[in-house]
Order: sequence, then C-alpha cells, then structure tokens
Amino acid sequence: MGKRHVTKGNVFADLGFSREEADVLAMRVQIALEIEKYVRRKKLTQQAAAEFFSTTQPKMSKIMKGKINEFSIDYLARMVGKTGKRPRISFYRGRAGV
Repeated sequence: MGKRHVTKGNVFADLGFSREEADVLAMRVQIALEIEKYVRRKKLTQQAAAEFFSTTQPKMSKIMKGKINEFSIDYLARMVGKTGKRPRISFYRGRAGV
C-alpha cells in the first residue's frame, strides 16, 4: 500500500487544487451539506425539495448526490436562505505561501 498524506484543513488542497479553487470548492460543499441536511430532516422527496427551493428535480438530485460543480456559491446560498438559515462568514490567516 502506498504512503498516505493526510493533513488538517482542506481536502481539495490535498488533492492538488490551487488554494483559491480549493477554498471555493470547500465552501460549495459546506453549503450543499446544509441543503442536504434540511431535505433529510424534513423528509422531503427530491420533487418536494425542488419545489421548496424553486429549482428542478434533476438539479436537486445532483445536489443530494454531491455533484455540485455546476452550481455557484451564490445559487446554493440562495437555496439555503429559503431554509431560514443565514451565513456566518469568518476568515483566518493561513500559513504563508500555502
């Protein structure tokens, strides 16, 4: 078995994405997870969830399966806003040159 490299932080950076792209991907995942948690907690079908979020069932299916590369942070954030949740944004200084 090959040697594994695991770090704390952003899995996308570990996969070789640039820091900026890794940060955007991580934000998308966090937002999509909030949508998924809401759908599961409310026990909504994908069709009912699509209607609630004013989107289509195929798009809802992609979000529920984690296939979120075609969705912007803005699009996903608007969906989460419909659940009554509001974002809390914080920034921290990463290591220099990382």
